[in-house]
Amino acid sequence: MSTETQSKLRHPEKAHRADNPAPPKPGWIRVKAPISREYNQTRELMRTLSLNTVCEEAACPNIGECWKHKHATFMILGSVCTRACAFCNVATGKPDLLDPHEPDNVAKAVGQLGLQHVVITSVDRDDLPDGGAEHFAQTIRALRSTSTATIEILTPDFMKKDGAVEVVAKAKPDVFNHNLETVPRLYPTIRPGARYFTSLSLLKRVKEVDPTIFTKSGIMVGLGETREEVGQVMDDLRAADVDFLTIGQYLQPTPKHAAIDRYVTPEEFDSYATLARAKGFLMVSSSPLTRSSYHADADFAELQKRRNSQ
Repeated sequence: MSTETQSKLRHPEKAHRADNPAPPKPGWIRVKAPISREYNQTRELMRTLSLNTVCEEAACPNIGECWKHKHATFMILGSVCTRACAFCNVATGKPDLLDPHEPDNVAKAVGQLGLQHVVITSVDRDDLPDGGAEHFAQTIRALRSTSTATIEILTPDFMKKDGAVEVVAKAKPDVFNHNLETVPRLYPTIRPGARYFTSLSLLKRVKEVDPTIFTKSGIMVGLGETREEVGQVMDDLRAADVDFLTIGQYLQPTPKHAAIDRYVTPEEFDSYATLARAKGFLMVSSSPLTRSSYHADADFAELQKRRNSQ
């Protein structure tokens, strides 16, 4: 069965979209196939504990490298999202029932993998009264009770879920990440179910609840944004006191997803990093293969070091 056919079965809401063939990938974007003993061990552990990972569901290009080192990003709240963003490969439709054992199973997996820094994300759950906030908090508490690992979360926007951000922030993750994904002009086509200023407000609110939590956000480039628009996003994030910015190349999961406008060169990514540092971010990760959780453990250690040196 072809990749495109599999996508249509998993994403019926995308089947009607026109094809957007991707241009050939340049040399700097190609990665090795995910083949290693550790990759297979990590995959088997996730199956045994009935856990999902964004590494698989979102078709991350770094899965081979990360899983070789047994670094997986857990995706809680099920495997089906209530939204249908044009860039995302996660299935959309009627969501799963919440698994009450999931928080404890995440903690078990972290222990078996020997992780010192764990990243937890989720699908959007607009169907739940709190958007899944309490489930995030339960997962953080389960990890705190069994592990000394530092905890990084990547949450949905909890739009129209009053008090949800506070529930998660009060559980005290070490890093609270929420991605803006793209520039505001492109939201209607790329992230139609979200609102740019709702996401900015979430990040600002986290700092108001607990200023000691590191905040983080990321965007994709290559979707048709301009350099000036990226600079404005940086300014908006700094106004919300965001510590860490990630910038990576948008890679089209299938021809049914949003078209790639262009492949941004490594030199342009370096230029964005220089600009972001000049605007005052504590940390910046900007490269073609940068993703929210890519090298998150090393980045967290560097974040702590930089804060302590201020």
